Amino acid sequence: MKYFVLIPDGAADYKLPELDNKTPYMAAKKPVLDSLVKHSIVGMVSNVPEGMIPESDTANLAIMSYDPKVYSRGRSPLEAVSMGLELRDGDIAFRCNLVTLTEDGNYEQKTILDHSSDEITSEEAAELIEAVGKALGTDERRFYAGVSYRHCMIWNCPPPYGDFMRPHDILGKTIGPYLPDEPYRSIMRKSYEVLNRHPVNEARRSRGLRPGNSLWIWSPGGKPSLASFSGKWGVSAAVISAVDLIKGIGICAGMKVINVDGATGNIKTNFSGKAQAAIEAFESGTDLVYVHVEAPDECGHRAEAENKVKSIELIDEKILGPVKSYLDSCGEPYKILYLPDHPTPVSTRTHSSDPVPFLIFESNRAHSGPDSFDEDSAAASGIYVEHGHELMGMFIRG
Repeated sequence: MKYFVLIPDGAADYKLPELDNKTPYMAAKKPVLDSLVKHSIVGMVSNVPEGMIPESDTANLAIMSYDPKVYSRGRSPLEAVSMGLELRDGDIAFRCNLVTLTEDGNYEQKTILDHSSDEITSEEAAELIEAVGKALGTDERRFYAGVSYRHCMIWNCPPPYGDFMRPHDILGKTIGPYLPDEPYRSIMRKSYEVLNRHPVNEARRSRGLRPGNSLWIWSPGGKPSLASFSGKWGVSAAVISAVDLIKGIGICAGMKVINVDGATGNIKTNFSGKAQAAIEAFESGTDLVYVHVEAPDECGHRAEAENKVKSIELIDEKILGPVKSYLDSCGEPYKILYLPDHPTPVSTRTHSSDPVPFLIFESNRAHSGPDSFDEDSAAASGIYVEHGHELMGMFIRG
């Protein structure tokens, strides 16, 4: 038996006036998904436990069968693990976004325009993080470049900290009321002084792109520990994603992590490359392949309704279609689990804790499902999985 898990990050949404009162799923042309759903178990699942922040670490831990209430330690440690960073005793990892702030007024009066600095390239970001490290790093506090706008600060035995605001939750707002306590506020303020007129950012401005002119520090956490996925379920497993967070979960769970050239975490990602990597993993004997695609989430954060529809269509055409065709050709039974981790509604530009639609397709067992895969049809099934970490067991064991 082969198992294919496909996660279109943040793809679930609300009905939008600009889409004729349809959700992106309802508006998208997704022939492969809609052909599957007719013969699938369909329902809704809550991947974010009540009272927890609806982040991708929480939701993907749940999908991978790890109860977030037990295992969640923040996304930054998982990202650090993916980056090959070893957390020592006393080390706390912090996510550092490169964000775009307005340039008027003092630091507290600035407005956050973009949590991703126009999806800055990893190469440009690496130069900026290097500059921050030289200016603000110490023996106890180190900065590491990641992918695009997502970076890491590791601080050994850091000063006490309270709550940190997620940058994608305050787009368009004045940052003063949302800044963390000292000394983290000062680090962010000083990062602006280092970055705003850096040559990389001046070059981006000249090309009409937003600068990555400040760090935004958030999501602290210590060294994570997960039980082996293969040990839990008796299958070999691999994970494919452009996002360090998802790779980090895979590493901590003992899954093989497969990197794909051109996988960017946005709508310009290498969709076909992810499909080919999944097929090659199956060909090499891997039982379960977990493919995560960030593009719908980024479109939601950027309030790009049409691009969100397009990302769902590209996932259907370039990932789900080719992988299903391969599985059909193998001559052995297989299962497909398809679901977003959480909604990222275009109207709010941030994550939601709402349940998401899911389907389970079994090649050797027909089920009766709706005509299309979307939020309404899944809810109408009457099937609701309250605890997302239980869904993997339903998928693998039946």
